[in-house]
Amino acid sequence: MSYLETTKDVYKAAALTPDVGLCCTTSPIWQLPGLSMPKIMQEMNYGCGTTVHPRDLANNPNILYVGVGGGMELLQFSYFSRKPSGVIGVDVVDEMLEASRQNFVQAEKENDWFNSNFVELKKGDALDLPVADESIDVAAQNCLFNIFKADELKKALQEMYRVLKPHGRLVMSDPICDQAMPEQLKNDETLRALCLSGSIPMKDYIKMLTDVGFGTIEIRAKRPYRMLSPNHYEVKENIFIESLEVCAIKDPMPEDGPCVFTGKAAIYYGKEEYLDDKKGHILMQNQPLAVCDKTAGALASLGRVDIHITDSTYFYDGGGCC
Repeated sequence: MSYLETTKDVYKAAALTPDVGLCCTTSPIWQLPGLSMPKIMQEMNYGCGTTVHPRDLANNPNILYVGVGGGMELLQFSYFSRKPSGVIGVDVVDEMLEASRQNFVQAEKENDWFNSNFVELKKGDALDLPVADESIDVAAQNCLFNIFKADELKKALQEMYRVLKPHGRLVMSDPICDQAMPEQLKNDETLRALCLSGSIPMKDYIKMLTDVGFGTIEIRAKRPYRMLSPNHYEVKENIFIESLEVCAIKDPMPEDGPCVFTGKAAIYYGKEEYLDDKKGHILMQNQPLAVCDKTAGALASLGRVDIHITDSTYFYDGGGCC
């Protein structure tokens, strides 16, 4: 049995019998006016963060969500896209699709604004999406792509890139691990399916996105997720796993490389009213400006004593230099 078949079996079981501990999201459920979240959807929230960000969802966007779970984020997305098939949910597991359909019936009872036809559920594979080219404004996946090995991950990202419109957004939440994952864990199909042993370093995760062609990357959150300790796993030392929330934007790739925002800021505190670096960046006196890592490096290379570059917070929330 391949690891992908094992994954299907794990999530088939989770669809038939909700497994509250399958994943551990540390992001609170969005509290929005008029939105009631059915308890069953919360119990079937198999994500490790959130992919629903209101700033991505203006103007009634067309939304794609891959790996439907119990339908919780599909319901949240439909809050912002209240039109027939405004949200497309794709899953390869029949039982999970059926569970979402049933959960939407309860969601209709609890939310007078919601209609199940806002969400179109499709049987499909992340590696071959049943979605037209450049038809989606916002695509999302939560704690799915970390399961894929390198070749499948590349294909899944290429598929997301294909279906997005120019400047469209891919919003993802996945576990990452900057320590070396032992080979026996990486090859454990069940641990991989449980979103544990497929975690890769953040820099590799970002590179996979930029290699596909995404010109702008936003690191929106990085939070503790799991600890693989010798008490419970075949490891020699503790392995710390974090969950990462990322937005990859289908912007053209800049000639000097992608803009990756990790939460850095630049503050100019010199004597002049502002600093112009002659590369399109204006720093007002004593006003922090969010900068991508590339711009942060360029400003630091100026060797000035009147510019302070902060460390990455890994909680970028918009705006800035690019």
